Amino acid sequence: MMFIDTHTHLFVEQFNEDREEVVQRAMDTGVEVMLLPNIDLESIPQMNELAAKYPNNCFPMMGLHPGSVDQNWKQTLQTIEKELFENTYIAVGEIGIDLYWSREFEEAQKEVFRQQVLWAKELGKPIVIHAREAFDEIFEIIDELNDESLTGIFHCFTGTLEQANHVINYGGFKMGLGGVLTYKKSGLDKVIENVDLKHLVLETDSPYLPPTPYRGKRNESSYLLHIAEKLADVQSITLKQVAEVTTQNAKEIFNWD
Repeated sequence: MMFIDTHTHLFVEQFNEDREEVVQRAMDTGVEVMLLPNIDLESIPQMNELAAKYPNNCFPMMGLHPGSVDQNWKQTLQTIEKELFENTYIAVGEIGIDLYWSREFEEAQKEVFRQQVLWAKELGKPIVIHAREAFDEIFEIIDELNDESLTGIFHCFTGTLEQANHVINYGGFKMGLGGVLTYKKSGLDKVIENVDLKHLVLETDSPYLPPTPYRGKRNESSYLLHIAEKLADVQSITLKQVAEVTTQNAKEIFNWD
């Protein structure tokens, strides 16, 4: 069985001591492809270095994370644009809006998100969306900009069934499921049991949000198997079905044969 971890930050410092072992463990458990969402300007060199080391397994994205939007966002975005248009990336990400910690740069986050969505449309690349306490704000922008050329993933989806249906109705988007699906009190399982598997992809968001039984520890891509097993249980299907369909869904979004 082959799995794709559609969202993993294996290039961050939490993996500095054992990055090669972590990548090998993932491959040993069937996670053959790991997609790397960018965070900010500082993360670009480490991310690209990892992708260069594993050209058949690790594939980078380019974007500015909403949590990295600050008073210098205009200059930062110029550098992101140059990097995105001059080099090869599989997607525009990780982009979005995060109003959980602060609303200080809310309007800037919206502008940064909108601009990056427009770049994705221009380049014909999918987007990977970070949405935290901001579904309404993100939906407002995607409602306006969505057309047949726009595709992507709502990363770490933890919304309601109504919000899931909103994503599905766009036509070109999938929802990324991570460790939260395995948390007993999240309630996400009750939502996902009503969502067709064809709308879902798997992710870890390593090193964050580890699945049960690793809560409180560093997450890594090999743990994707626990999320896949939970999804199989929630939808009363086999692990093989989860592997086949979610892998095909990821290939569809990222334009892989």
